[in-house]
Amino acid sequence: MAVLVAYDDSDPAKKALKHALRVHSDEEITALYVITPSEYTAAHESGPFVDWDEVVERGEQEAEELFEEARQLPEASGIDLRTATVVGHPAPGIVDYAEENDVEHVVLGSHGRTGVSRILLGSVAEQVVRRAPGIVTVVR
Repeated sequence: MAVLVAYDDSDPAKKALKHALRVHSDEEITALYVITPSEYTAAHESGPFVDWDEVVERGEQEAEELFEEARQLPEASGIDLRTATVVGHPAPGIVDYAEENDVEHVVLGSHGRTGVSRILLGSVAEQVVRRAPGIVTVVR
């Protein structure tokens, strides 16, 4: 069974990954990071022009740092943790990846980052539950 874990720098996402690594250690597990350009442009860009390649590159660098931390988790020992990134909005990015890659089980945290995006990401979990193919586990 293919298991997809929506992964970012939030505590619930880390708990979701640890859960998936413990419960599905014999399965194919992929950690997915969704690069949301608006988060990077609002925090890093000023002015009317945005270098999208740079924004995506920054997101990929952040994702790789998070994936490296994930590989160091005790629960990840001996597990071939696959990783992937997509660009877009979190809920559609997760659902589309799951559909395109025949994922049978999606695991995600109940909410994501802090501040405004934390409030919005609670709705991401709800959208994924409603739209994802197969089983969805939400970890608090």
